[in-house]
Amino acid sequence: MREMYQCQEGSLCAQHCLNNLLQGEYFSPVELSSIAHQLDEEERMRMAEGGVQSEEYRTFLQQPSGNMDDSGFFSIQVISNALGVWGLEIVLFNSREYQQLCINPINEKAFICNYKEHWFTVRKLGQQWFNLNSLLTGPELISDTYLALFLAQLQQEGYSIFVIRGNLPDCEADQILGIMRVEQQQRPKLIGEDEANRMSVEQHVSDPGQSTDEVLLDEDEEELRKALALSRQDMEVEDEEADLRRAIQLSMQGSSKPISSGETNAVMVASSESESSEKETLTADELRRRRQAYFDRQSQQQTQSSTHDSKPAGEDSGTKASPSQ
Repeated sequence: MREMYQCQEGSLCAQHCLNNLLQGEYFSPVELSSIAHQLDEEERMRMAEGGVQSEEYRTFLQQPSGNMDDSGFFSIQVISNALGVWGLEIVLFNSREYQQLCINPINEKAFICNYKEHWFTVRKLGQQWFNLNSLLTGPELISDTYLALFLAQLQQEGYSIFVIRGNLPDCEADQILGIMRVEQQQRPKLIGEDEANRMSVEQHVSDPGQSTDEVLLDEDEEELRKALALSRQDMEVEDEEADLRRAIQLSMQGSSKPISSGETNAVMVASSESESSEKETLTADELRRRRQAYFDRQSQQQTQSSTHDSKPAGEDSGTKASPSQ
């Protein structure tokens, strides 16, 4: 299908619009200029009917052509006449007459769009819609569900949209896409977009000896470093919270030894810290400090308990035996 797609050359967007619509090299700038000159002559003759000596006629002769200019722009009248050769006509999409028909855009065959001096085609090939804007590097696939939104967006941007009515000439792309569907992995870019991005990068090169690839690599690495730093920070906070929760759960589990008042206080403090951490977001430093304080208390209590268990058995037996004496 790319062979049947014309990219922009100069300001001949009207020519590209027509050839992309008809899917072939049907019109050249010379042929369109001929149509424009014919329209100019018809307008001149109508103006002459009011008198060649009239002010209106002399003013008309001094004005440039409204159907074409030196840049290669052609008017809607030129396009309409060119399509008339193929038995096609155009209808304004947002006109009251057309809107009253309540036709779903996906049931049409093609549209041509104009904003200021730029023309481009949107056409159905096979069962799929394509944006054949000559300013793009290639055809852009448009889904059926997106077509109406795409046309509405163009209208909001100031485009005039015309519906193509009549039978378009047969083309190879329509036949091929009639028996198969295509998928587009990457949307086409605007012509010159890559070059503009490259020039923008070159303008940001501070080191004359640094290449464009190095600048791109440095920018990518910097973005990656920022993303990793944020990721590590989030993981670190999550790890701290998880460690604190596990420590609290272990301290609250039932054990063979009775829980001393000091241990109970430690559990209550840890539980209080856990509840407050759920109510507010704690920084990694705060979590470390609270966890370390908790483990310090646990370590101190374990040391005291170990000292108590290591006392001589005689002391315990004597203490227990004294009430019976």
